[in-house]
Amino acid sequence: MSQRYPIIAVTGSSGAGTTTTGKAFSKIFASEQVQGTMVSGDSFHRYTRRQMSRVAEKGQFGERNHFAIAANHIDKLESLFHDYGSTGTGQYRHYVHDEDRELINAGYQPGEFTPWRSLPPETELLFYEGLHGGLITDRYNVAQHVDLLIGVVPIVNLEWIQKIRRDTGVRGYAKEEVVETIINRMDDYVHDIVPQFANTHINFQRVPMVDTSNPFIVRDVPTDDESMIVIHFRDYTGVDFPRLLQMIQGSFMSRQDTLVIPGTKLTLAIDLVLRPRILELVQHRRFTW
Repeated sequence: MSQRYPIIAVTGSSGAGTTTTGKAFSKIFASEQVQGTMVSGDSFHRYTRRQMSRVAEKGQFGERNHFAIAANHIDKLESLFHDYGSTGTGQYRHYVHDEDRELINAGYQPGEFTPWRSLPPETELLFYEGLHGGLITDRYNVAQHVDLLIGVVPIVNLEWIQKIRRDTGVRGYAKEEVVETIINRMDDYVHDIVPQFANTHINFQRVPMVDTSNPFIVRDVPTDDESMIVIHFRDYTGVDFPRLLQMIQGSFMSRQDTLVIPGTKLTLAIDLVLRPRILELVQHRRFTW
């Protein structure tokens, strides 16, 4: 962890909603004039889309999907966190998605990577969102470098529904392809993704209030007003629960370390819960260094 160049990471699997949470962070950074630099976990994949397809076809154990540690440059991710925390710089790149029109217009192909390059200079914090921001294994300890680690964890059926809807509607995959991807990822999801949520400082878990018992036939993603958000704090001693309960209409506590809110109040909750923590990190840096 670094007090000079703080690192905030949002970790969660594909389709979990980390990108949406990242947008909420961006608004906080903008309103507080925080000079943050943002990095996506997709940029640390080891393979391009075409290479990943060939690896999956060969059935190479431990590399068949992007959830797997071996299918990612975890060493480069940990190096980025270490370097940024120490010096405020580090190496990153972009993975080009089908919807990344700016990069595509610049000549990059979907499913490919941009070249590695240095982070922009003179930033105040690094914001990461992706698959492995809280990873701890015998070989790697990415989480140790993170000052504020957030988990975004819908219940698994909802996660699948969101992924199926996004990948078929936005990225052009057939439903059967997405379901096969979910099945192939399960072992790595259990062993590489889920354990990270025990390392996070705060978890946001979305729970639908409608029937999602068969996620493969659900046509529509449950809406915000059909959902509740479970917010768990690893260390809740400094959390002002009375204020949160007063400010977030319809909220209640299910345990002494857990706040439950209506799904429509997620953006408000992110602001109330995380803005003070972000400002604490940045202000400590500004007044100390």
